[in-house]
Amino acid sequence: MDMGLNNKTALITGSTKGIGKAIAFELAKEGVNVLINGRNYDKVEQTVNEIKSKFPATSPQNATADIVDKEQREALFEKYPNIDILVNNMGIYEIMSYEDVDDEIFEQYFRTNVLAANGLAKFYLPKMLKNNYGRVIFIASEEAIMPSAQMPQYAMTKSMLLSLSKSLSKLTIGTEVTVNTIMPGPTLSENVHQIIDGMYPEEVLTFSEKEKKFMTTNLPQSEIQRFIKPYEIGRLAAFVCSPYASAFKGSPTVWMGEWYPLFSKY
Repeated sequence: MDMGLNNKTALITGSTKGIGKAIAFELAKEGVNVLINGRNYDKVEQTVNEIKSKFPATSPQNATADIVDKEQREALFEKYPNIDILVNNMGIYEIMSYEDVDDEIFEQYFRTNVLAANGLAKFYLPKMLKNNYGRVIFIASEEAIMPSAQMPQYAMTKSMLLSLSKSLSKLTIGTEVTVNTIMPGPTLSENVHQIIDGMYPEEVLTFSEKEKKFMTTNLPQSEIQRFIKPYEIGRLAAFVCSPYASAFKGSPTVWMGEWYPLFSKY
């Protein structure tokens, strides 16, 4: 399906691996000129070259920056002042007990997962409104509405993104600009793949068998009984970015997880 995104420009934060990279590839597949972001120049450049090789009709660009750092964020704005699509994907997470999460850790998560995304939205959203076209997507998590208590500092910031998304969506009334949130359930990122692989080192099992064993033991309530593939989230993101999704506004508008429907709108 042609998503109608040819020659649009998209900035995807944290897009050298995992969900962010998958979104970048799926948007490039639709003819989008993607701006690849990460803190490591070489890794960003490698991803840019991969996309250019696979989708030569597009013009992927290197957007290396630590977007948590205000000065680097402003340098990014100067280099790329105009975009059509902003995907706030970058974030940190770690399983932690509540008693181990001190104020410094809470502040680190707030600066990284919320303020950095807000800084980008605050710069680009007014330009989108002026042009009467744009897409802003926040990548949150099912932890935002159903915390597991294993990552309280992470769940808190993802709930904040839902609130921020809803607030920003109110500014887009009557325009062709949308602000939405995708809340992935358990996703098979590179890190998760390594963790699952390492959980059963003594057993001669294929990865699919390890995955099934993990899901049966740890997530028996899952209806799909497997991890979501990053490209599946990428395809969903491409649709949300497209003109076909112009009716989807607000938060929570889009999520992916084992207990929820694909789309929901308040």
